[in-house]
Amino acid sequence: MLNVLLITADQWRGDCLGLAGHPLVRTPNIDALAREAVYFSRHYCQAAPCAPARACLYTGLYQMTNRVVRNGTPLDARHDTIALAARRAGYDPTLFGYTDQAVDPRTVSGDDPWLRTYEGILPGMSVRVRVPEDHGPWLSWLAARGHDLPDPPRDMWLPSEGPADPPSCKPARYGAEETETAFLVGEFLRWLGEVETAPPARAKAGGRPWFAHLSFIRPHPPFIVPEPYASMYDPDEGPDFLGAASPEEAARLHPFLDYAVDTQDKADFVWGAKGKVRDWDEATRRRIRATYWGMVSEVDAQIGRLVEGLKARGQWENTLIVLTADHGEMMGDHQLFSKLGFYDQAYHIPLIVRDPRKPQAHGRKVEAFTESVDVMPTVLGAIGAGCPGWLDGAALTPFLDGETPADWRDAAHWEFDFREVATKEAQDRLGLPLDACSMSVIRDADVKYVHFAGLPPLLFDLAADPHETRNVADDPAYASLRLHYAEKMLAWRARHLDRRLTGIELTEDGPVDARAR
Repeated sequence: MLNVLLITADQWRGDCLGLAGHPLVRTPNIDALAREAVYFSRHYCQAAPCAPARACLYTGLYQMTNRVVRNGTPLDARHDTIALAARRAGYDPTLFGYTDQAVDPRTVSGDDPWLRTYEGILPGMSVRVRVPEDHGPWLSWLAARGHDLPDPPRDMWLPSEGPADPPSCKPARYGAEETETAFLVGEFLRWLGEVETAPPARAKAGGRPWFAHLSFIRPHPPFIVPEPYASMYDPDEGPDFLGAASPEEAARLHPFLDYAVDTQDKADFVWGAKGKVRDWDEATRRRIRATYWGMVSEVDAQIGRLVEGLKARGQWENTLIVLTADHGEMMGDHQLFSKLGFYDQAYHIPLIVRDPRKPQAHGRKVEAFTESVDVMPTVLGAIGAGCPGWLDGAALTPFLDGETPADWRDAAHWEFDFREVATKEAQDRLGLPLDACSMSVIRDADVKYVHFAGLPPLLFDLAADPHETRNVADDPAYASLRLHYAEKMLAWRARHLDRRLTGIELTEDGPVDARAR
């Protein structure tokens, strides 16, 4: 029987891996995992920020169908999830961390507390450790270890010495073995010991496999990390930032970027900072980037601890491991931080899949375009669960078998919705109605086309301009190319509109399901 370990790291750029060829970032444990797994080097998420990205991952559906467009958008209860499907197959999917799927308000009544948070639990998940935005379980664990919590407790994210802003790469007030990541890995390993020793009457016992979802918050902000990671990377080293040389130059490329550059707050990235991100100079951005790289290496170290724990408990050779992220991080490129818009940095993410039953493909690097929506059908296929034919994703099983499907997709697709439902800030600033605050992206090896519902489009010739600095959408020389990619996007959307019932026809002989053939 196959166990399942689904690991997500929050806000992890796909290029920030040693095996991805990064000139500085060191991830020896993940690199070692990839040598016994399959690494998908062109893997992209389908939406941002957290809740929309995870909705695509957990449902196997594009945002155009699941319609989770912002943090706090309810996940429609009619949608199947990876957890519900695994539960039907006899698993008890168990959460360590968070899923950020707001409850469908039609399924609760009165003043249910779930109606006052976007941090709901994915339908089908059992909860072992829930870590909400206030980080209460981790902070109380620190207190139990002897830390005097400050007031407010989240001031634990302030550096051990010196001011919060400007960021200085100073270490955190807690140790490397006390990070949020270390806390969750410890809780998982403790639970795994319980699963192994449970009496036969327990549901998890009797040889039944387990399914765990470890949802790590890091390297998500606030950007701070303990030693040895705080000083692991020299801010003066590393590549130049991509894109515009100033916030003003970045903003000139498109009205959406003008809005984004002007509205990013320092406090969203560095705890205790005040003011706007655009006021940080390059030296500051470099210090933040060095801290982010340190956070990546801290998570990598805990992945190593996790792998060793599985091996020590005899679970390594019977556990399917999926390691990925919800979305990426701009990390100073194009004068932006966070996860937003259309740039690759916010959507290109890691994906490593280890199926212990398929060693023939271990060590393989796949360069075909893959997407977060592919994870659900891949996992369901691996555990022998029924996979709905109307999912937007496709199982990665052929790649795990060492093959390459002849009809695989030739591009990645994603969407970003920038409406602000509660504040109306985006609508007021850009002069757009609520449902016009969105964009769709198609990106292949040579071209990226960005279609806005209410703003001018963008077109980048990636072959000539790989860093996306020149919008050629209005260049007459690119008119036919723009039309071609607009038509490709229209065809993509037409193929992937909600197909739950469209493959079924009621006939005199009863329902005919074309996808079941």
